[in-house]
Amino acid sequence: MSQVTAKELEKKLYIYIEGTPYFVLDVKFASPTARGASTMAKARVRNLLTGTVLDKNFTTSEKFDIADVEKTPVAFLYASGEEYCFMDNTTYEQFSLGAQKLGDQRYYLKEGFETQALKLNGRVISIEFPVYVELAVTETDPALRGATAQGRSLKNAKLETGIEVQVPSYIEAGDIVRVNTETGEVSGRA
Repeated sequence: MSQVTAKELEKKLYIYIEGTPYFVLDVKFASPTARGASTMAKARVRNLLTGTVLDKNFTTSEKFDIADVEKTPVAFLYASGEEYCFMDNTTYEQFSLGAQKLGDQRYYLKEGFETQALKLNGRVISIEFPVYVELAVTETDPALRGATAQGRSLKNAKLETGIEVQVPSYIEAGDIVRVNTETGEVSGRA
């Protein structure tokens, strides 16, 4: 198994920290002002098993094993209670993941949605969502008078998956919007 040091950490890297697989979301390096102190790596990482995001500090000499994560194309089929059923597009095998494992990103799933499953040692451990998804607006407040596409006023809207978001005032029911799956913010019409 190959290794990297903390000073070689970079975004989108899969590593083991204390035996648990993590995905590196962001890395910053800080040089302390004290003499003889070593440079620190400040990493924001997501636990692949639980989905929790943590901020960790490392000395640049620390070493990490690289996690052998395999990506497989999958399609979302349906939700049954707290279980979400997917199909592997290469083997046509079906598998389920719980709502807790998917976290808030489960609100961006709709039938036929295609994405990537992350496998560790042949077992699906997580789903990788794209940064943006396109969803239809099913309900929204009426458009505000005088609002323009450049306006900054927002209103509530309900999307086809049931999630409620803030949209610009010019968006109406039936419009397709681009939603950031990491922040939940709408970036405008698709």
